[in-house]
Amino acid sequence: MFKKVEVVVGGKTISVETGKVAKQADGSVILQYGDTVVLVTAVAGKENKPELGFLPLTIEYQERMAAVGRIPGNYFRREIGRPSDQEVLTCRIIDRPLRPLFADGYFSETQIIATVLSADQQNDPDILALNGASCALSISDIPFEGPIAGARVGYIDGEYVLNPTKDELENSRMDVIVACTDKAVTMVEGKVDTMSEEEVLDAIFYVFDEVQPLIDMQKDLQGSNGKEKRVVEPLPVNEDLLAKVQKIAAAGMEKVISTADKMERGRVYDELKKSVIAELDSEGDSAKEIGNLLSGYKKKTMRAKIVDEAVRLDGRAFDEVRPISSEVTYLPQAHGSALFTRGETQAMVTATLGSQRDAQRVETLQGEDNRRFMVHYNFPPYCVGEARFLRGPSRRDIGHGTLALRGLSAVLPDEEDFPYSIRVVSEIMESNGSSSMATVCGGSMAMMDAGVPLKAPVSGIAMGLIKENDKVVILSDILGDEDHLGDMDFKVVGTEDGITSLQMDIKIDGVDREIMGNALAQAKEGRIHILAEMAKGIEASRTEVAEHAPKYFSYKINTDKIRDIIGPGGKIIKEMSAFYDATIEVDDSGLVKMFTKDGSKADALLNKIKEMTATAEIGKVYKGTVKTIKDFGAFVEILPGTDGLVHISELANERVAKVTDVLKEGQELEVKVLEVDSRGRIRLSRKALL
Repeated sequence: MFKKVEVVVGGKTISVETGKVAKQADGSVILQYGDTVVLVTAVAGKENKPELGFLPLTIEYQERMAAVGRIPGNYFRREIGRPSDQEVLTCRIIDRPLRPLFADGYFSETQIIATVLSADQQNDPDILALNGASCALSISDIPFEGPIAGARVGYIDGEYVLNPTKDELENSRMDVIVACTDKAVTMVEGKVDTMSEEEVLDAIFYVFDEVQPLIDMQKDLQGSNGKEKRVVEPLPVNEDLLAKVQKIAAAGMEKVISTADKMERGRVYDELKKSVIAELDSEGDSAKEIGNLLSGYKKKTMRAKIVDEAVRLDGRAFDEVRPISSEVTYLPQAHGSALFTRGETQAMVTATLGSQRDAQRVETLQGEDNRRFMVHYNFPPYCVGEARFLRGPSRRDIGHGTLALRGLSAVLPDEEDFPYSIRVVSEIMESNGSSSMATVCGGSMAMMDAGVPLKAPVSGIAMGLIKENDKVVILSDILGDEDHLGDMDFKVVGTEDGITSLQMDIKIDGVDREIMGNALAQAKEGRIHILAEMAKGIEASRTEVAEHAPKYFSYKINTDKIRDIIGPGGKIIKEMSAFYDATIEVDDSGLVKMFTKDGSKADALLNKIKEMTATAEIGKVYKGTVKTIKDFGAFVEILPGTDGLVHISELANERVAKVTDVLKEGQELEVKVLEVDSRGRIRLSRKALL
């Protein structure tokens, strides 16, 4: 049945229609906000597969270039198979708040596809995709226990703005996406321009209040157009077998959760698992069931030890950060490098400087974008003691790199003051939680080592949560197991003065203002502690760029001299670039930017540019060459490509009968500039110097 509803959010109308397009999907909706239109569908396999042990949920977000009336610029002239980073990030934003809200016992293959059909390039389609995914699930028969709603929040001229336009975001100190249910916040992600914890907290719950009409709308639509939900039952627990497993494993499990070292803890657990299965004389499906029961027992035991005994896996206090060591200039040929180690997590990070031509060119719905700052995160298998195929960056890799990029972007120097392109690459050497935050810390140090004049050092910390009934424990600098067995992963990045980016995922229904406020306050203490430890390796940016980095210098010329540098078909600028081993860029304003790898050639290149673009100055003496002789005087080249006329009357103090009596072509002589008229004609004198 076709139905269209509208709801006002943030002073703008969002319309939702269903029953007209993609009717064979289990749930489909079309959302419109301004002239941005997104189709979202939800489809699930008919067979529930509890044997999988996990929910096979797939989220896809697709941007179509036809949405902005443009043909793709790649060779194939179509959207290629690999999603862009923006598409990947949007998939993650949709996935994270939805995944915890499916019914227990639901294991059917489920796919959500969001397709951008129209984009007005002001209202971002990612917010429509997020809300549309919840809406499509809500009206389908899929056992989704939502709905959720989400919005972007900006901070402009001291006011919070819901779903700011692209133009408004240019002047915003905040770009944060928040998702929530009708009871609590479920997901946060975005960047902030060094704002306080209280300001960020207010922004998050401003969104919570403002999006409640979207949740009410979805409930109404579900009531009028929703299908009856599939009935699924939580997986039954074999209580007798569980009791046997717990009895046999009790002593061994205490040893597991008391082993501080990650690799050793894993080995002890594997031995325990083998012994329990052997004692119960099980194999096949029965052995798999025992393994699942043992895993659940491990989770329960670990959580109880933290909540009831106030003891973490590695013995730390709840607010204690693992030991930190760091050093810079670790790699001799890199422009900047840092080795940052926190507990059993280690990142080797490099910073590379390049010219503006090295900026990343990205085709988006808004057009081609040149990005001068890049952060790339790599998670090789050896960092967790595994052997597997090396692939391209995963969605997780892209998400972690973007989180670090957002956190570090806030402290970058302005392009006018530091016109380099900057690439930060993080290679994770070891991982036991918070490798993205190690990337932030190592990235900050590597850039300072390279001589990038950061406004302030940046650090990051990952916070965890264990919530058992009324008992709530917030953990600083969580381990991998604490992330896996806990209820929240809350990453906070910032300087000593404030937050620059954050990301929160939860596995429970949501967190309230009190819990989030306490987590932010505890994160601030940890963040400042980490900054102090980083300062032992490098306290501030070096005053000069690294020895191996390209050297940058600029020189402003008259716009009518641009052609003299570029030459026909770019011939002259290419020849100079090759001769001086440099990158030379000239913009329309006449600003010449020069990057040279060899500092010894920098002065020679600058002098050459000055010589080629110099203009004649009245009263100045030049050494020139006679190019052409006429009856009335001689044309003398005083600068490359610049000639002036020495009239016959200005050749000597006495009367000259013929110019050739005094000069000949090719002769060098000194002349003085007497006049430069409005048309650029230059009058010279030899007589004035006699």
